[in-house]
Amino acid sequence: MAKPELPAMDTSKAQANGGVADADAGDQHRPPRWYGVLIGLVAAGLGLAFGELVAGFSRALRSPVVSVGDRVIDRVPKFLEDFAKRTFGPESDKTVLRLSILVVIAIAAALVGIATVRGRRSIGIAFAAAFGLLGALAAGVGRNTRFVGVVPSLVAAAVAGGVLVFGHRLAHPEPVVASARPHQANSAQAALNSQAASTVDRRRFLTTTGGLAVGALLVTTIGKSLQGRFDSSLVRAGVRLPKPVDPLPPPPSDLALLAGNEGLSSLITPIKSFYRIDTALSFPSVALSSWRMKVTGKVDNPLTLSYDDILNRTLIERDITISCVSNEVGGDLVGNARWIGCRLDDLLKEAGVHSDADQVLGVSVDGFTAGFPVTTLDGRDALIAVGMNGEALPVRNGFPARIIVPGIYGYVSAVKWLSEIRLTRFDTEEGYWVPRGWATLAPVKTQSRIDRPGGNVKAGATHLAGIAWAPTRGIDKAEIQVDDGPWMETTLGPSLGNNSWRQWWLQWDAPAGRHQIRVRATDGTGETQTEQRTQVAPDGASGWHTIRVDVSA
Repeated sequence: MAKPELPAMDTSKAQANGGVADADAGDQHRPPRWYGVLIGLVAAGLGLAFGELVAGFSRALRSPVVSVGDRVIDRVPKFLEDFAKRTFGPESDKTVLRLSILVVIAIAAALVGIATVRGRRSIGIAFAAAFGLLGALAAGVGRNTRFVGVVPSLVAAAVAGGVLVFGHRLAHPEPVVASARPHQANSAQAALNSQAASTVDRRRFLTTTGGLAVGALLVTTIGKSLQGRFDSSLVRAGVRLPKPVDPLPPPPSDLALLAGNEGLSSLITPIKSFYRIDTALSFPSVALSSWRMKVTGKVDNPLTLSYDDILNRTLIERDITISCVSNEVGGDLVGNARWIGCRLDDLLKEAGVHSDADQVLGVSVDGFTAGFPVTTLDGRDALIAVGMNGEALPVRNGFPARIIVPGIYGYVSAVKWLSEIRLTRFDTEEGYWVPRGWATLAPVKTQSRIDRPGGNVKAGATHLAGIAWAPTRGIDKAEIQVDDGPWMETTLGPSLGNNSWRQWWLQWDAPAGRHQIRVRATDGTGETQTEQRTQVAPDGASGWHTIRVDVSA
């Protein structure tokens, strides 16, 4: 008797489904979304890691995140910039920006990873290419850019694209064709085999992506270490400034050290406490051996000076208070330091300024610019500063050199990491902040601040204390008003000259209850600061600093 023939197996369908002739088997092997999320994050992380590594090969290179961050800073809408400064502070906003860029990259990478492992490899390649082009554009167009700067972003994109393609293959292993043995015809057994294969593949996937993630951390660490070679702090540590020709005497007694004046700003602001405001996402890396400061533009004799050239000039020492235009009434974006440098007006005389030049435009190593009128230098101790409080200028404050001009806000004068002084005209060139809605001319307004009490106090004798400043004009008087009472003149601290702030204090017999305290100052010209409140834009805030204090019995 003839044996019945078995029905023919559709081997093409079985091969397409990993050796199981089941219409639903393909769905069983479709990678879960978390596969895509994981491979996307690993791809982005490894790409950025190699970007950091390449950035460590040369001082001229920077990581993709920094390059993108610089472009964001340059193009962010003013309302968003103001929100960031108010919400996170003028220094923390840069950290938030870095984290925000990384979060956006992570979200995009996760979505692309899902699309890549559950769809086509071309999606990952397209994303990596777009990522690289955007990073390269950020590194190659705008201030603080060089053509070679596109390399880290392109390398990062190539690595990320490669990892995404590899992740697609990892999530879709080559199918194993099952033999047509009788025991494999059992669908239950086939399901068990499929589940076992899936478990093995998952283990392999996690092991591989975990190894790549560890590799990303290792590469990032190496890259950061390489970039550390270019840290200007290492160069600054070896600088010894010559003594100025007319060193200032030691500062007089500091009211902040008196009992009862705890919390009062010190006469000279310590370096570690001095405010920092700039547009740099990371500090520029400067090599003193190649650094030059040029005087260019509308001059008869263009100059090029090395760091040693500046140190060999006649250096002077001056106490000067500088303030940021973004300083709110009662804010802390103001500081008083003892600066060492050469006179800017002497330097410009040597260069020979043309009669039609009306603007001194400072240019930073990172491309930031700020300009002020040539006439501003008349009678002022404007400096090319190389020292601060007896030390070489700290990196965060502008090493190797910066401009200090008493009496005008920093956004139009105080260029840090100085590389060029360009004599030009206001009708042909504008500083960085002017096209963004800030005033062209920005003299520092007379201001005062209450430093103490900083909180609630007990009834009885207590000190009210603070500072007042009006650079170039000096401070003649500071007055306090409690509630709606009469204005009371305070005791002024020692004067360091008209360019510096002055401390003030007043003993107050505080009665129990809630009280309003206001302060106002009168400058050396006899003008008392206005009560009218204005915002910081476009040329600095004004108004009387007012606090409320609860006095307990």
